[in-house]
Parts: sequence; C-alpha cells; structure tokens
Amino acid sequence: MTFVETSKLHLFLWRAWLTLFAAMLIGASMLPPAEAKDLKGVALVIGQSKYEHIAALPNPANDARDMAKMLTDLGFDARSVSDRDAGKLRRDLERFAEDADGADVALIYYSGHGIEAGGENYLVPVDADMSSLKDADQALVPISAVMEELKKTVPVTIMLLDACRTNPFPADAVVRRAPTASAEPIGAGGLEPVRGAKALGNAPAADSSLGTVIGFAAEPGRPALDGAAGENSPYAAALLRHLAAMKGTEFGSVMRMVTEEVYLDTKAKQRPWVNESLRRLLYFGVAPPEPTGDDGLITGERRQLLLTISDLPDPKRAQVELASLQDGVPLDALYGVLRAMGTDKIPEDPTDLQKVLQAQADRLKKMMSERAALRTDDPEIKRLVASADKAIGQGAIATARKFLDEAVGRVEETNDTVDQAEELIKQKRIADAAIYAKRADASALVFDYKSAASDYAKAFSLAEKWDDKLRWNYKNQQAEALNSYGYATGDLDSLQGAIEAYRTILNFIPNGEQNRDWAITRNNMAVVLQNIGERETDTAHLEEAAQIFRDSLIVFERVKDDLNWAAAQNNLGNVLLAIGERESDPKRLNEAVAAMRATLDKRPRDKVPLDWASSQNNLGLALYALSEREPAGEHLAQAEAAYRLALEEYSRQKTPVEWAMVENNLGNTLVTSGIQLNDKAKINEAADAFRAALEVRTRDIFPVSWATSRLNLGNALSGIARFDMGTGTLEEAAAAYDDALTVFTRQRFPMDWASAQNNLGSIYQTLGQRTRDAARLEQSAAAFQAARQVYVRRKFPQDWAMSYYNLGNTLQLLGGVTEKPERYEEAVAAYRDALREYKRDTNPRQWALTQAGLGSTLHWLSMSNADPKTLQDSIAARRAALEVLTIETAPVDWANAQNGIGMSLLNLGNLQRTGRYLDEAEAAFTATLKVFTRESQPMQWAFEQNNLGDVSWNRASFGGGKPDYLKAIQFFENAKQGFTEAGYPIPIPLTDQKIDLVKKQIAKK
Repeated sequence: MTFVETSKLHLFLWRAWLTLFAAMLIGASMLPPAEAKDLKGVALVIGQSKYEHIAALPNPANDARDMAKMLTDLGFDARSVSDRDAGKLRRDLERFAEDADGADVALIYYSGHGIEAGGENYLVPVDADMSSLKDADQALVPISAVMEELKKTVPVTIMLLDACRTNPFPADAVVRRAPTASAEPIGAGGLEPVRGAKALGNAPAADSSLGTVIGFAAEPGRPALDGAAGENSPYAAALLRHLAAMKGTEFGSVMRMVTEEVYLDTKAKQRPWVNESLRRLLYFGVAPPEPTGDDGLITGERRQLLLTISDLPDPKRAQVELASLQDGVPLDALYGVLRAMGTDKIPEDPTDLQKVLQAQADRLKKMMSERAALRTDDPEIKRLVASADKAIGQGAIATARKFLDEAVGRVEETNDTVDQAEELIKQKRIADAAIYAKRADASALVFDYKSAASDYAKAFSLAEKWDDKLRWNYKNQQAEALNSYGYATGDLDSLQGAIEAYRTILNFIPNGEQNRDWAITRNNMAVVLQNIGERETDTAHLEEAAQIFRDSLIVFERVKDDLNWAAAQNNLGNVLLAIGERESDPKRLNEAVAAMRATLDKRPRDKVPLDWASSQNNLGLALYALSEREPAGEHLAQAEAAYRLALEEYSRQKTPVEWAMVENNLGNTLVTSGIQLNDKAKINEAADAFRAALEVRTRDIFPVSWATSRLNLGNALSGIARFDMGTGTLEEAAAAYDDALTVFTRQRFPMDWASAQNNLGSIYQTLGQRTRDAARLEQSAAAFQAARQVYVRRKFPQDWAMSYYNLGNTLQLLGGVTEKPERYEEAVAAYRDALREYKRDTNPRQWALTQAGLGSTLHWLSMSNADPKTLQDSIAARRAALEVLTIETAPVDWANAQNGIGMSLLNLGNLQRTGRYLDEAEAAFTATLKVFTRESQPMQWAFEQNNLGDVSWNRASFGGGKPDYLKAIQFFENAKQGFTEAGYPIPIPLTDQKIDLVKKQIAKK
C-alpha cells in the first residue's frame, strides 16, 4: 500500500503530524532533534467481538471503530476489520505486511481474545473452538510471523494489544502448534511479552529499522478489563484520550500517560505494560484539535500528573492506594496532592507520608461532603466551582485553585450589589463565604496552610453574623490550618493563633456549657498545646494539654461517644509518654501505659482490627519506656507480648510498612530482654527481626527507617558479641552504627545522632577491652562525650546520666590498659555524676549497675594506692548493687558483682595480711558458678576457678596445710582447661606459673 496525496488538507495534516524526529543518544546526554522528514504511516485496526464458540466480548468492535477514526484523523492510512475468522485474519495481516513495504511507521491495534503458549502469542479468531488448540499455527494466528515481516521493511513498528483478557478456554487446556507437536499449557493471563524461548518482537531487524514498540493492556501475566458493555475498554479509552497528546511529546512519555490513565481509571486494578526497543527518540508533530477551555486546562495538568505517577516507586503507590481505599477518596486526587507538594518533598518515612495522606484525605472527604452547601445564583461562579470539582477529581489541584481564584474574583466584583435586602445580603454573604472556604480547601490540599487560614478567616467574617453552624465550622478550619502551618514551620505565632481561634469557638457555646462541642474544641486546642510543649524544655504546656484531654474524656464518656473518647485517650497517652520520658520518676510512664490500655477497650479487635493492632503497638512503646526504669523487666515481657499481638494483624503481605515498624520495635524489646537474662537466643531473634524489617525499610525508599533499623541491628550484634571473645561481630555492629550516622546527622536528627554516638562508644569500649587497645578506648570516650553535647542534663536527665555511666566504664578500662591511676579517678567521678540522676527508688536497675561499676573502679584504684579504705568502699558499692541485681532478673550482672566482691575481699586480706576474709571471698566466687557454667560460658568459669585457686593458695599460706595447696593446684588446672576450651590462651602462662609456684611450696613443706 502506498500513500496517495488526495488533497492539500490531507497533505498538510500528514506533514505536520507524522513528522518523526530521531535524536542520537550519547551517554546520558541527548542531541537536539535532527532535521524532520516527511513520513508515511499505515495502520491495521482489528476488533473481535462476536465469538462463535467461546465467550463473546461486547467492546472490541467499539474499540476498533473509535481507534480507526482517531488514527485516520492523525494522518495514518488506516484500515479497520472486525469479527474475522482464522483465514480472513491471517490474510488481513499478510496483506498489511505487504502494503506496509515502503512505509516509515506501521501500527497494528488488536482488541479481542489472545492467548500465549510455548513462547508464542496467538490472536484468537471468532471461529476458534477447543479443536483449534490441536493445530494452533493453522487454526489460531501467531503474532511473531507478521512482526518478523514488518521489521524487515518498516523502520518503526508499533503493536498495541488490548488482548490480555482472561483465558477463554478451560484452565487445563493445552496447545499444540501442529497435531504432532508437544502440548504446552496456556498462559494464565492472556498474552505475554516474554515466555519460553521466543520473545515477542525479538526477530532480527533490518539495518534501516529504528525498532519496535509493543504495548500490552495489562502487566505480564495479568488479565485486562473489558469495560462496561457499549463503551470502550479502559486501555482503548486511554489510548483515545492521550495518543492525540503527542504534539512535541516523545512517544514513550505518551505511552506512560496511557499506562497511568488506565491505572487510575481502574482504581489500581490494571496497569498496562510497554516493551519498546527504539534506537531513536520518537516524536510527532501537530495533533488534531485538543480539548479547550476548562477541560483543556484540566487535561493538560492531568497529563503531567500521569507522568509524575509513572516515576513513583511501588511502596509509595501502595500507601496512596491504601489511603484512597480506606478513606473513600479518589485515587486521582490523592496523587494530585502529592504532585502539588513536589516529588522532592514527598516524605521518605512511611509514617510521615501516611500522616500527610490521612490529613489530605480527610480534607478531600470534607470538601466532597460540603458540595451541597454551596448555593449561588451566579452562573459563572457555578461553572467555575463545577470545573474546580472536576479538576480535583482528575488530580489537577493547581488548575482547581485557578478556577477558584476566578470564582473569588467574581465574588469580589459583585460585593457592592449585595445590600439591596436583608435576606439577599444573608444569602450572598453565605455564598461568598463558601467560595473563600472552597479556595481555602484547595490551598490546604497543596500545603499552603497560611493562605488557607487567611481564606477561612475571611469566610468566618462573612458568615459570622448569619449562620451559627458555619461560623463555628469556618473558625474551626482556620484553627486547624494555623496549627498545621505552625507545626510544619515551627511558627509559634501561628500556633498561638490557633489557640485563640479555639477560644473564640468556646465563646459560641451558650452559658459555657461543657457539652460534646466544648470537649471536641478543647481536645483540638490541647493538640496545639502539645505541639507547642514538645518544642519547649518546660513541660507547662504539656501538663495543660494532659488536663484538657482528661476533661474531654469525662464529657465523651457521659455522651457515649466512643470514637472521640478513644482519640482523646490516645492523645492523653502520647502526652504522658512525652512528659514521662523527660522525668526520672516513672509515674507518668505508668499513666501512659494505663491510657493506652484504656484505648484498647474502645477498639475491639473483631470490629477495627488494624486500629486494635496500632493500639497494641503504642502500648508496647509505653511498656518498653517503663521497663527501662525497673529492675525485673516484667513490663519488658508485656511489651514483647503487645508487639506479638500487633503482628497477628499486621502482615508483610497486607501492611508491609506497619509490619516492619512492629518487627523493629519487637527487636528492641528482645535485645534488652536477652541482655538482662543472658539469653543469646532472644538476641539472635532480635537480629533476625531487624534484618526482616530492613527488607522492607530499604535505604533508597525509607532512608530514615533504614537508619533506625541499622542502628537497632548494631545493638543486637553488640549483645551477641557478649557471648564470644572475638571481634568480628563487634566490627559488624560498628559498621551498622556508621551506616546509621550517614543519615542521622547532628543537624537534622540530633537525638538519633546522639544515640548512635553513644552506641558506637559502647562498641569501641568492648573492642578496646578485648584487644587492650588504648586508641579504641579513647575513641569510645570521645563518642560518649560527643553524645553529651545533645544529652544535656536539664533537657534529658536520663540520657545525660547514661552517657556518664558509659564514660565511667571506658575510663576504668583505660586505667587498666594505660596503668594510669588518674584514669580510675576520672571514672569514679563519672559514676558519681551518673548517680546524681540515677536513684534507687526511681531508676533501680541503672542505679545498681552504676554502683557495681563504681565498686569495680574503686577496686582497681586500690591496687595503685594500696588503701584498705578504698577496697572497703568498693565492697560496699557492690553489695548495694546486689540489693537490686538478683540472679533471677539479672544473672550476669549479679554474677559479675559477686566476683568483684570476692576479688576485693581477697585483696583486702592481702593488704591487711589476714585470712579472715577468705571464707567470704570463697562464698562469693562459688556463687558465680550458678551462672558461669563450664558448658555455657567456659571462659568466665575458668576465671572463677582461677579465683578459687587463689583463695585456697592464700588459705594455705596463712597456716593451712597440704590439702589447701592441692585444692589450689586442682582449681588452677581447671582454669587452664577452661581457658583452652574458650579459645582464650592469654591467661594460660600465668596459670602455669601459679601451678609451678604452688608445687615448689609443697616441696618445701
């Protein structure tokens, strides 16, 4: 088929529209389009509806008719055929391949049934039946042959297949290419771009070929929708809408528009797929007439939205889809909100993105519910508002604002004519207020809360005199907008303005009645007070917010409003947790736990399972915070149970982001519990939980969450390293902390930065201890001191005390490695600083651990000053620690304190040259063997055997006989075997030396 110039008009359309620009790609840059040349385009459009033996399809005939008309309008020499049997369909394709010889672009559009089997894709003729599957190459129509022919002679081949519908044959049916060929199963979802050995459109191309574009109506292996009877399929409708958009737009971008149009139109049920192998960028010239006026503006912004959606990663898509489904708002509008925000400003953290989507979905629902309240007699305003509603539904938020700007302008033009009568004035003011409010809604959708607050204030001033309900509503929306602006920017004046707005609303309540409206308003005001309080070191505003929430709860309980009661109770728990984390006294944390438990009573699992799971997670957070203030860890176990309950509803498949969050929180609890109970299995389980969370919390999509889980994984690895004497696990933990610090900078995340510095200091501390490397210990001290730049005592007393406790541990080790007594003195000072905040009644465990650390340091300090008083202080400190650290709740810490007491008693006896402390020392060393068993911890067991040998040796020296010497030798032999089993050879030469000395003393006797 050759192109014939039938008229000047046709010639003009052809040259202007089908002008192909080829741009060479070099690396990452693109050269300007080359000089355009006139092209020839041919098209074959096929619609298969009236199937004789399998399921008929109502729409392909409509699709083919409309597509043929559009392609003809675009300048293609287009031929349309419908309802073809196998012979006719094969001849149509063969004729098209012949006629396309000499054309520049060949396009095939097929709408109907299609199947794939054995690597071949088949178009299904209308006379196909089960017998057709026995000789498929003859009874069906393979696609690959016509593609191979076209690619030999046509530079650009485009095939658009609206044939990914469900398999029309029985599920167990098989296909044979010829009667004697092997049987192949039919693909589950229609046509496939690649299956088996042959790829569709993968035949060798002629040297002149610029490549192929193959578009499928749905993703590989997924069925496509046929659409409502009498209409177009979603894929055809999207092609009809957007193929005409190619005036200067590259063809690949247009197909991306088509993909996302189908995705939005089907509410995320179907998403087309394109396989293009063009060796040039493909452009076209002037298109047929586009929509004009309001529709043109909406369509223009819509197309840009579709391109934006195509670049969004799947996890963000999933969050938008879930928000749309849960809140019943258009998917298009929510994507429009994100585009208005700017793709570079979309929150990376899924929790922050969820908050944004929830807030804007609520606003969209309110806008949709209030449409009926808009009353105006002005036809121009009616048109503009209707266009704004349509634009929001299409995700064209900026265009909607433009329409509403014009509507407000129209309102302001007619303000001078409203004073004719009181009733007319009332209606006019109310109508005008609604226009301002609607523009405010649109401003809030694009996060311009400051403009929104101004327009709500104007709407309030217009409606205040005329309608009590509207004045309440507009003032409340003004307060919400001011709070949102203040929260986002830290603008204290806006937050104060929100409080004043709420106080104005409270004045509307007759006689100051404390009713439901009063409680809701004060509850909202308390949220603002909490936002202010969280930015201050003082807790006065947080305390005020807590009291308001308590007052609201009384009202909500009285009026049986369970929904608002649960919300207020949740808010109360959050405030109490914020206050409690700043205080040494755990009273507020206990109250926060009680508040979270009460919330669960109003959120039953069988009715609101996800809300129930969310409350279980929040309860776990409060219990975990409380567990840090107790010695036995009973709340730690309860926190673990709460997280495990939440995971019964949160699954990786259904709610991956929430699932990963709870896995992370559970891991924190398991690490703390495992360290307290000396349970390596729990700590390993925690590491597995963090690694599982990191499979969802990837750095490229969720950098903040990724850094948090890397930080927590480092904590787990640090705990695991307690059970071996190597450095490999410690180095892995240090790498995890270093990873976290690449995201948690001091400027952007000061608290997280300080936490990572603190944990890194602990790792350097253990590495320095095991390698006796003073440089590592100096790094540890520097990290703890860096953390204290953020952890100042006035704001963070608990963290401040923790940093001093950790620093004391490092300085004690430095004293031993460097043999500098002044390091021990610095360590003593650090422990005593920590004890200024750690009190036995409020922080029993931390107090006890600090007392134990102080006792250890005093012991080593006594070795340099030979002062019995220092040793006595050491023993007293460790015995104080044992009043809290029990073998049941903290076995390792208990055993370490017992060992320290034994060592100090032994040294005290040597200083005073007396054996009167030996029985107490022996009892202390023997007690440690309840924890340090040869099977579980051979190295610690070996040290205790060595210590018991020292006791027997000393007893023999102070008048004992040969039996004590022999007992000493046996203990030292045990120690030597234990060190060998633990792979710790360093103490063995000293043990051998002791054995030799004892044997010599026996010989002298």
